[in-house]
Amino acid sequence: MYVAHLTLVDFRSYVTAEVPLDPGATSFIGRNGQGKTNLVEAVDYLSRLSSHRVAGDAPLVRAGADRALVRAAVVRDGRQAVLEVEIRPGSSNRARVNRADLPRARELVGLVRTVLFAPEDISLVKGDPSGRRTFLDDLLVMRAPRLAGVRQDYERILKQRNSLLKTAGAARRGSSADSALSTLGVWDAHLARAGAEILAERLRLVAELRPYVGNAYATVARGATSDDAGLDYRPSFDVGDRHDRPFLTDRLLAELERRRSDELDRGISLVGPHRDELLLTLGNGEQRLPVRGYASHGECWSFALALRLASYDLVRADGDDPILILDDVFAELDSERRGQLAELVAGAEQVLVTAAVAADVPEKLAGTRYAVADGEVSRES
Repeated sequence: MYVAHLTLVDFRSYVTAEVPLDPGATSFIGRNGQGKTNLVEAVDYLSRLSSHRVAGDAPLVRAGADRALVRAAVVRDGRQAVLEVEIRPGSSNRARVNRADLPRARELVGLVRTVLFAPEDISLVKGDPSGRRTFLDDLLVMRAPRLAGVRQDYERILKQRNSLLKTAGAARRGSSADSALSTLGVWDAHLARAGAEILAERLRLVAELRPYVGNAYATVARGATSDDAGLDYRPSFDVGDRHDRPFLTDRLLAELERRRSDELDRGISLVGPHRDELLLTLGNGEQRLPVRGYASHGECWSFALALRLASYDLVRADGDDPILILDDVFAELDSERRGQLAELVAGAEQVLVTAAVAADVPEKLAGTRYAVADGEVSRES
């Protein structure tokens, strides 16, 4: 899979941009603030309908415009399709395939697959659990796009249930308490069904991803072995050894009932995949310690890179070859690790690289180069 042509209209700093792309490696070279990351961000947005840099869509629309357009001609197995999304902050986005409207924009998710690594990924290991949950869920949706709907349903149910918990907690001593608690039981069932599906998929994903993370860490961290990097999923309640959906649904319902009083007191849902943690560790046996809080900056950086490389390898093992995006990564690595990373990814069908200085990009990824300056993208001869 690769993008053969990228079109932007009012996206970030670009009024318009037309960028033809080739398979293999392509580098966008330019000083910070010139718009090179905006180009790869647009490709990644088509994959996930979200940005790796900001939480909402509003910053993606050029100042003074009310909407933005990202369009890409994508080639897969020798066949080309034109995918596009119209970003409309404050309203529903519109998506099209070969100029035909899709019923919902989220149906675009998964049609183009990307794995992106950027300096912001250090937060995967140093930041809050929410970032690691998002990492897992994005990977789940890329491999099984139908889970985008499950994810949205869960977030909607969670929001409604939290609102009801606040209301029911305040009403516990009033005449409306029975009605509020009865309604809460209905939302418990909804949360358990959607939550159990997400939980089962995350548990399975972590088990599949674990050996890839170990191998990737051994490659990018000096002196490390594949046993040094650990990956474990820690649910918000005891799930035992069974991880099938019916069992997890029953366990989640039981835990919601057990924690009912605490939830009413606090007015928030305390159980479910929104409270789970992806635990990252380094070391062997009893010496294994959490990466967050114990690892050096270099170890954290290597672990973050290993997570992304493992994601890429896992998706490739599914039989697909995602577009690999390396956004300003090589400036953070010494020459030895630059070479190791280039060796690992050089065989990808398409690699998009951004760098402030051309010399930062290893020769193995020389490929096609574009200069990016003052909002202009020009191909170098």
